[in-house]
Amino acid sequence: MTSKTDGPEPGFTVRRLGPGDIPSMRALNALFGRTFAEPDTYGAAPPDDAYLADLLAKAHVAVLVAERDGTVLGGLVAYELDKFERARREIYLYDLAVEAEHRRRGIATALIRQLQTHAAGRGAWVIFVQGDPGDGPALALYERLGTREEVLHFDLPVGALPLPLGANPSKGPAFAFAPAGG
Repeated sequence: MTSKTDGPEPGFTVRRLGPGDIPSMRALNALFGRTFAEPDTYGAAPPDDAYLADLLAKAHVAVLVAERDGTVLGGLVAYELDKFERARREIYLYDLAVEAEHRRRGIATALIRQLQTHAAGRGAWVIFVQGDPGDGPALALYERLGTREEVLHFDLPVGALPLPLGANPSKGPAFAFAPAGG
């Protein structure tokens, strides 16, 4: 699904990327790296084309770009989360960026509006996004389009876990997980 805007940034198109859009996905990752000042995160070890095509083909992953004449001006990545407490889903808007020279011209709003349309079609009841305290323009955009909720965010490490207090490693694991389905 595509949409055009007649706003202050003339002639751009918003569309969802699919498995054949590897160059646009790579351009969007490069944009994320520049915008977030994280070039290594988004460019040091890029996945191969097959991985990107597989991810772009997944129904629960939405990558939207704003383009003009084949050039990516901005984009977003969002993930669907199916819920257990109710038969519904939420969408997490994970990354959103617009090239510096095209900001504050309606591109980010158009991307979010297209994501809202996509979310409604996928049966989502809400889209949520993390806003960082020092990012005034993004916070102003999100406050204009949604409701603010104060939350704390924690990154939990993956891998070797510290033993619980009082655990004795020589006596085996301090806890065990039951196999799935059992």
